[in-house]
Amino acid sequence: MVGAGPAGSSTAHWCAAAGLDVLLLEKGEFPRDKICGDGLTPRAVAELVRMGVPTREEDGWIRNRGLRVHGGGRSYELDWPTLTTYPGYGMARARMSLDHTLAQHAQAAGAKLLERTKVTGPLRDDDGRVAGVTAQPLDARGRAEGAVKELRAPVVVAADGVSSRFALGIGRERRDDRPMGTAVRAYYRTPRHDDPFMESHLELWDGEPGRSDLLPGYGWIFPLGDGTVNVGLGSVASTPARQSKAGIDYRRLMETWLEKSAPEGWDLVHEPERGPIRGAALPMGFNRGPLYADGVLLAGDSAGMVSPFNGEGIAYGLQAGRVAAEAISQARHQRTDAAREATLATYGDRMRADLGGYYTLGRWFVRLIEHPEIMRVCVRYGLPRKVVMQFTLKLLSDCYEPHGGDWVDRVIAGLTRVVPSA
Repeated sequence: MVGAGPAGSSTAHWCAAAGLDVLLLEKGEFPRDKICGDGLTPRAVAELVRMGVPTREEDGWIRNRGLRVHGGGRSYELDWPTLTTYPGYGMARARMSLDHTLAQHAQAAGAKLLERTKVTGPLRDDDGRVAGVTAQPLDARGRAEGAVKELRAPVVVAADGVSSRFALGIGRERRDDRPMGTAVRAYYRTPRHDDPFMESHLELWDGEPGRSDLLPGYGWIFPLGDGTVNVGLGSVASTPARQSKAGIDYRRLMETWLEKSAPEGWDLVHEPERGPIRGAALPMGFNRGPLYADGVLLAGDSAGMVSPFNGEGIAYGLQAGRVAAEAISQARHQRTDAAREATLATYGDRMRADLGGYYTLGRWFVRLIEHPEIMRVCVRYGLPRKVVMQFTLKLLSDCYEPHGGDWVDRVIAGLTRVVPSA
């Protein structure tokens, strides 16, 4: 496994639990930070439950009831829906500790973790199939230390994040017809660090509030229960080219947002020891593929498994690890090379079957909201209607019953099945 984020650690856990020999390679050293909102939807929590990850409050986990939404001069507190598929609560955990916890959980299942190890490229067999990686140890400052090693494996999982140099190294380029988001965040002290709701602010202005264009995105405050909250904002465009053309200074946008539209009642104080405002790209809607070919599976951000609706990526990274491990463990017991390859290819089929229609809806959603006039209509006429907001919560958070449920669940599930798959 190349990369020990949620996707890599999930794959390592499930493969090790199936009795496979697993090597998890991490360029950094735990605990290490990753740019993220730190919020976990019920979909993500369900994956943690499947993995058996302990989520006790005394270990730093905090549950939340739902989402508090602000926009158009109105506010709603929307509880997470009651479903049979997912738990009725979300959680939050800083990536500094979340990723470390998941890597340790994979180790407990039997995976071997190598930190401060940089993967430098693929190893190929005589047929051109990837048969492992080359890797080099790093010192505490991230500099090369020691000889390059050859590490051979029947399957390689690339879970090395947004840029995924490993995927690029084997010719899997990013698609330019998929949405791309950008998000920035920082940590703040607040007396409301244990607020029961995550908070979302749907009005992001590219200038003076009310006198400029609304941006397609939102600001957030996610309580972490440790005296701090994760505060950030993100915006999205239908293609990387449109995102680049926008030329937005997101750090300055966040500073302006907090200065002129500061969320009331939070008494936010920046935590300089936790770092400045930092940003990251959000690759969305399966923006790199194929998900499996020639001995390599792509999982998590390396495959662009971020929701175009809300920028959520952790849930899909965890899910990808579970599905990938099942394909890998089943392929191990096939009797021919052709059968093994066909079994490994089911990973991509299953991920597209589950997420492809939803990601397509997300792409269409982004194309709509990137027009300021449509954003104004959504804020003005959608927010005042709670039933619309409840529908929106299920759609944007990907928390609905895929089979059965109420009319909202059936509508969303039906739409994901009739649209083309991403």
